[in-house]
Amino acid sequence: MPDRLDAFATATEMLAALRAGRVSAVELLDLHRRRIERHNPALTAIVEPDFEGARSTAEAADARRARGEHAPLLGLPMTLKESINVKGLRTTCGMTQWASFRSAHDAPVTARVKAAGAVIMGKTNVPPMLADWQSANPVYGRTNNPWDLGRTPGGSTGGGSAALAAGLTPLEYGSDIGGSIRVPAVFCGVYGHRPSETAMPRSGQFPLPPMPNAAVVMGVQGPLARSADDLELALEVAAGPDTGEDVAWRLALPAARHERLAEFRVAVLPPVDWVPLDAEHLAAQDEIASRLGRLGCRVKSIQPDSFGDHRKHYELYLTLLAAVTSARSPEEMRRRSLDVLRTRDDEWSRAQQRGIEGAAPDYIGWHGQREQHRAAWRAFFRDWDVLVAPAWLGPAFPHWDNPWPHTPESLRKTFEINGRPVLSELGLFYPAVSTLGGQPATAFPVGVTKAGLPIGLQAIGPYLEDRTPLRFTALVARELGGFTRPPGYGANG
Repeated sequence: MPDRLDAFATATEMLAALRAGRVSAVELLDLHRRRIERHNPALTAIVEPDFEGARSTAEAADARRARGEHAPLLGLPMTLKESINVKGLRTTCGMTQWASFRSAHDAPVTARVKAAGAVIMGKTNVPPMLADWQSANPVYGRTNNPWDLGRTPGGSTGGGSAALAAGLTPLEYGSDIGGSIRVPAVFCGVYGHRPSETAMPRSGQFPLPPMPNAAVVMGVQGPLARSADDLELALEVAAGPDTGEDVAWRLALPAARHERLAEFRVAVLPPVDWVPLDAEHLAAQDEIASRLGRLGCRVKSIQPDSFGDHRKHYELYLTLLAAVTSARSPEEMRRRSLDVLRTRDDEWSRAQQRGIEGAAPDYIGWHGQREQHRAAWRAFFRDWDVLVAPAWLGPAFPHWDNPWPHTPESLRKTFEINGRPVLSELGLFYPAVSTLGGQPATAFPVGVTKAGLPIGLQAIGPYLEDRTPLRFTALVARELGGFTRPPGYGANG
């Protein structure tokens, strides 16, 4: 292995080395396998490995290059979230009743990365039903954060974010309906992109029929990596219409609005007085805004007109979220969730009850309300290019014991923000800012806390203009810094 290429090189750098013949696909796979064997026992990040299949794919990739063939990801080792189906591998979503399920098909995103020449090393850990801020389940166990093994890497793409931060994989695809790409990304100090809602296929998760479902809104699949450039490459590979629509539809994402950082018009989400935000994260956001202004950006604290004090926006998000997630949950889980929610009397639990119990006319009405926010986003982005906002309330928090399925204890869990307890479901607030309207959002690292934990933000962009927040975060990294590896994880060891 050439000294200049280590396990913390970006996916783009690894692909350049493969094309130049400085490294083979087999050598690159062996490097990552050694790191996985060394570090994964302490992290439990990669839980469904397939090194035998990966070796065969890597050898085939080397043979293809020797014949002069090319493909966007040819020979690159990578991982997928455990919930994304890969033919022959288990898809359990952390649920014991699915512990022996092996998929008979590839998800669309899996098929596309395979067609692009990627070497799939395995799948990464998740919480049960992808529904927790931790990635711990009774099938595979608990994933630890490489920055602090006593803390969560986030959920639900927590295994993937931990593997990226520790140098176990250069590229991951996850999914996001409640921040499940962005929150793990900022907890582990990496990058994650939640695509525009229709920019990538959304089918192919869970042990369910591999069919698209137009009624499932807000949930997307998207990439995580150690650079924004890698995210853009991964999006290019996987973007496009879902099964059935691909007969005729084509996706042509427009170029980024600007190629120079100083040209960006940067909105910054104003403080929300009823939502806590860690003081160091607020200071980091303020510092980024100040530095962008000094670099020539137009910067202002402003938000779409429909947000108001955010209460109605968040309530609608929780209602739709509950409707979508309860529809794919086992009946016993839905019943337990309702039983617990009925013991509470607050606006957020009532919103979730409506989502679970609502009828078809209700669902149509909620969509009508959602479209009002989508129209407000369109108007907003006539004057602004990105909206910078927190991705979560604070840094990665210490592990907690979380009973499953839903119990009164699990739904009343709290974590501390600025020394005060905060109900765990309020962690959905900042992800919901972009999710309800289906906007693209790129999570990116901006530093560390005094305790040495990553701080991250998200850049929200115009619908189907994913390249704009991706390019913005790439330019920010060049000017202000990007990914740094966690202490204790050497480049080649």
